This record gives sequence, structure tokens and C-alpha cells, in this order.
Amino acid sequence: MKAKYIIFDLDDTLMYEIDYLKSAYKEIANLVDKENQEKLFDLMFSKYQKGENVFDFLAKDYPKYSIEQLLELYRNHYPNVSLNEGADNLLKKLKSKGNKLGLITDGRSVTQRNKLKALKIEDLFDIIIVSEEFGSTKPNERNFKVFLENEIDEYIYIADNPQKDFVTPNKLGWITICLLDKGYNIHFQGFDFQKEYLPRFKVNSLDEVKNII
Repeated sequence: MKAKYIIFDLDDTLMYEIDYLKSAYKEIANLVDKENQEKLFDLMFSKYQKGENVFDFLAKDYPKYSIEQLLELYRNHYPNVSLNEGADNLLKKLKSKGNKLGLITDGRSVTQRNKLKALKIEDLFDIIIVSEEFGSTKPNERNFKVFLENEIDEYIYIADNPQKDFVTPNKLGWITICLLDKGYNIHFQGFDFQKEYLPRFKVNSLDEVKNII
């Protein structure tokens, strides 16, 4: 039986980044206007959906709080988030079969670590690479080559963003799998790239990954 290393992206793969945004907005609304927090949250989210600058709006209407203070809360709050459908089952099943699991995520250390703690999955991974801690972001080869081991015969990378996720693992000969956007992803998911940037497989759900692995 081949030894496998299955490596995941975090945002919009194992969890939806939009859930983190909503969690942060609720924290901020509770801080700046506790009595009207629900209405304020709805207004903030509406402005976000329209592409307006939510923090400029807050700083203007609630001058007691600076943009820097609000951003600090956004980035450092302990979020109310959950795993995407099928993620918990997939991670535990892969781990129970003796596979090694890894994670590569771009972002600030506090932000990404708080997400992992809230999701209760930190202990499932053999290696976790957070770009701020590691000193480089995807698609830098450093972020992927750290997982290379002599005893591993097969590497699988599961992520969502063809712009930066798959070009390097493709170059390294890994199996690449893209979780298709169901309309929740914060960043546009496009496939109009050169072949080397595209995943080998596309799946509609994480439950489908077991059919490939």
C-alpha cells in the first residue's frame, strides 16, 4: 500500500471564508452598537455585498473606533465558524487509514490559527504552513516542498483557487483536486489559465474526494 500525503488549503476548501467575515462583522457590530447590532450587521453585510468599504462606513458613523481598531478586531477575533460539508468525515477517514495530512494556508498567523482552533482540526495535521509564519505565500515552492519525504509515494493537494493553488503541486507531480465554488467563495474562481495552473480533477463536494484518492 502506497504511503500518501494529503494536503489541504483552508479558506473556501475546508471552511468558507465568508463565514469568518460574518463572524467578524457580528463581533464588530456588537462592539460598536450593542443595542442595534443585528440591524448594523445586516447593513454591514449589505455594503460588503455591494462592494462598498465597510470599515470606512463604520469609522465615519462610529468615530469612537478607528479603522485600525476595527481591522484589529476583524483579524484577531475568535471566530464562530464550522467545517464545510464532508470535511470532518473526510479528514478523520483519511487519518484513520494511516495517511499523513498537511495544510497550507495564506494569511496572518493569529487569524488562521484561530480558525483552526475554532474548527478543532489543528491536531489532525502533521504539518501546518501559515504564510505569515513561514515567510512566503503560495505558489512559492517552499510552501509545498516542506512536505516532501522519502517514504511518501503519492501527494494529493486539495484547494479552490487555480490562480495560485495548483501550479506548483502540478510541477511537483502531485495529484491536484479543485473544490468547485457553489457561490459562497469570496474570491472569483476562474479556470481561464494555462494548463499548468489547472487542477487535474474537479469535485463538487469534499465527499467526492474519496473517489479519487
